[in-house]
Amino acid sequence: MGQLHSGRRQTAVSSSLTRQFGGSLTPGRGLLSPAVPSLYPDQAPDPVRPAAVVQRWETLTFLHWRYPPEEVQTILPAGLEVDVFDGSAWVALVPFRMVRVRPPWAPPLGPLTTFPETNVRTYVRGPDGGVGVWFMSLDVTRLLGVAVARTLFHVPYCWSAMTIQQEGGTIGYTATRRWPAPRGATSRVMVQPGERVEPSDLTRFLTNRWRAYTTVGQGRLAFAPVAHEPWRLRTATTLEVDDELVSASGLEGPDGPPLAHYAEGVSARVGRVTPA
Repeated sequence: MGQLHSGRRQTAVSSSLTRQFGGSLTPGRGLLSPAVPSLYPDQAPDPVRPAAVVQRWETLTFLHWRYPPEEVQTILPAGLEVDVFDGSAWVALVPFRMVRVRPPWAPPLGPLTTFPETNVRTYVRGPDGGVGVWFMSLDVTRLLGVAVARTLFHVPYCWSAMTIQQEGGTIGYTATRRWPAPRGATSRVMVQPGERVEPSDLTRFLTNRWRAYTTVGQGRLAFAPVAHEPWRLRTATTLEVDDELVSASGLEGPDGPPLAHYAEGVSARVGRVTPA
């Protein structure tokens, strides 16, 4: 089992904590939970046509931790406000497999367009009140993909060595960052997917996000619209979490067991970056 200390604390327990974190909680700026389906709908409000990039996300695990909102706010750019649920900001470690990533007019190119990814993310509101995702880092195995994504989408892609292994009913993810700093930062996650769960206020808040925010030029805020099928989430039990990528983002390492979910996959369309 891995250990997390000084920002790497041991986590080797069941993370099917929906009962603990679910229920009639309060998202956003004091909004009541009945507003959640309209704020975080199960379907993308924009079909994203034309798309800049199409892809599939498969074998995906969401690991979420609560954080003090004021701590997360310190790493956000001007114009973004941390989005909260039940008084907490939420930070996620999300390992998965990117499949057939390409412009919509290009054919898939086998292994060149299919590779593992691990991202570290949190949830934000833009100047117009639109809700979305802010990525602190996105680790992938394709150095060319890192260069293209940093140039076209202005997001902090990193080059890493990564694997995804499935054995029996368990799935293991590993990552070791190669570039940029901190080089050698690692992540190891092992989960056991469980039963299907129906959408709740909390899962909608955490996963129904149809904008990815970034900055362009001299720190100008922008976003790319995202569309995909509704998530078909399952519970997940974390057998091991040994991670340095969250703390590499500038936050303290996560404390305690994560809220874990698993999804087999969705097809996604990402639009052009638009000024916020």
